[in-house]
Amino acid sequence: MKSLAIIGAQWGDEGKGKITDLLGEKADFVVRYQGGNNAGHTIIVGEDKIVLHQLPSGILRQSCTSVIAHGVVFEPVAFLEELAKVEKKVSVSPERLKISLNATVITTYHKILDAAREGASQNKIGTTGKGIGPAYEDKTSRRAVKVQDLLDMNQLKRKLQISMEEKSYLFKEVYKCEVPSIEEEAQKLFELGKKLAPFITDTFGLLDQAFQDNKKVLFEGAQGILLDIDYGSYPYVTSSSTSAAGVFTGAGIPSGVLEEKLGIAKAYTTRVGEGPMPTEITEPIGDEIQKIGHEFGATTGRRRRCGWLDLPSLKYAVKASSLTSLALTKVDVLSGLDELKVCYAYKVDGKTYDCAFPGLDLEKAQPLYKDLSPFKDDFKNESYSRELTDYIELIEKAVSIPVGIVAFGPERSQIHFRKEYFQ
Repeated sequence: MKSLAIIGAQWGDEGKGKITDLLGEKADFVVRYQGGNNAGHTIIVGEDKIVLHQLPSGILRQSCTSVIAHGVVFEPVAFLEELAKVEKKVSVSPERLKISLNATVITTYHKILDAAREGASQNKIGTTGKGIGPAYEDKTSRRAVKVQDLLDMNQLKRKLQISMEEKSYLFKEVYKCEVPSIEEEAQKLFELGKKLAPFITDTFGLLDQAFQDNKKVLFEGAQGILLDIDYGSYPYVTSSSTSAAGVFTGAGIPSGVLEEKLGIAKAYTTRVGEGPMPTEITEPIGDEIQKIGHEFGATTGRRRRCGWLDLPSLKYAVKASSLTSLALTKVDVLSGLDELKVCYAYKVDGKTYDCAFPGLDLEKAQPLYKDLSPFKDDFKNESYSRELTDYIELIEKAVSIPVGIVAFGPERSQIHFRKEYFQ
C-alpha cells in the first residue's frame, strides 16, 4: 500500500488527528488537502495535548514530510503561531514542511466578512468565523490571493484590489465595518510571505515525484463527509470537499489510484453547530456521554451535541467516498453505560430509509432504534466481550466494510489494529 486517505465519516470531530499521527509513523508524506484553520485535530502524547489546525498531523513524526496542499485555504498568521507552538515540542525544518504555492490565502477581509455575515444572519450556519467560506468564494470566483502572491508586492496589491471590488461595498454600505486599507493588508501579507518563503513549493510536483519514487503518502482530511459542500447536509456544511474526491482536487493523485480510504467514525454520533441531527439524545444519558467523552470542539470550544450511532448516515458516508475500512474511535465512552442503542433506519413521511442519501430531509427523519446489550470492556487486551463484538459486527454488516481500527482513549497506545495499513 502506497496511498491512504483518512476521511471523517460523520460531522467531523471523529478523531482523525490521532489516527493520522499513528499512521504517520509509517508514512513518508502526510498531506492536508482541504479546509483551513477551522479544523481541530487533537493529539495526546504522554502528558502533552497538542491541537493542530493547519499543520498536518504528521508534523510530530520526524521521519515524514508534512504537506499543506493547494486545496487548503491558508491563514499565514495562524500558521506561524501554530508552528511556533509545535516547535517547542519538535524541530520543524523547511525540508519536512511544505506549503503549496497555489493554496488560497485567507486575508483579514475574509475573516471580517465571515463574522459580519454570521452576526447579521437570521439563519445562522454555525461558521467558525475564521474566513474559510469567503476565502473559498474568492477561489471559486477567480479572485483569490494565492500563497505565491505573498512573495511579489506588486502582484499582491493587484490581487487584493480585485478581491475587494465587491467587498468594499459590503463593508461600507451593508455591514458598516472598519477594514484595513489595501496598502496596509498588502504590507502585512508581504512581510508574512518573507517568513513563509522557505516552506513554499510546488506540492503537486513534490507528490508526483514521491509517487514515482514509490513513497508512502497519507492524505489527511478535515471535518467530515456529512459536512462536505456537495455530499453534506446542505446548507449546514463547510465550504470544501471533505470527501475522498477532495484528495484528487485538493492535492492530486498523479498515479490516479487511492488504494485505501479509511473512514473515521466515533462509536456514537456528535455534531457541533447548527443543522439536523436525527439521533441527538435529549435524555440525561446524552449529557452523560457528552461529559465522559469531553465533547467540546477543539477549534470552537463549543459543546458537541451527542447521539446514538447513526448507521443510515454512516452508510451514506461510506458510499459517498467509497470507503474501504473504518476506524471506530471513543469506544471506551460507551463502555459501562446502562443502555446502548443504534439507529438502523429513518422514518420520513411514512417511508423507511436505511441510507441517508442526498435530498432526504433530515429535519423530518425519525430515527428507528435497535436496543443492544451494553458492554463493559476495559480494553486491557484485544479480546473483546461478546456484546462489544456484536456491536462491531453490526456496524460492519450495515456498512459492508470492515472495522480495521478500534480506538479506546486519547493516547497513542490506546488503539487496536484489526487490519494492517502501510505494510
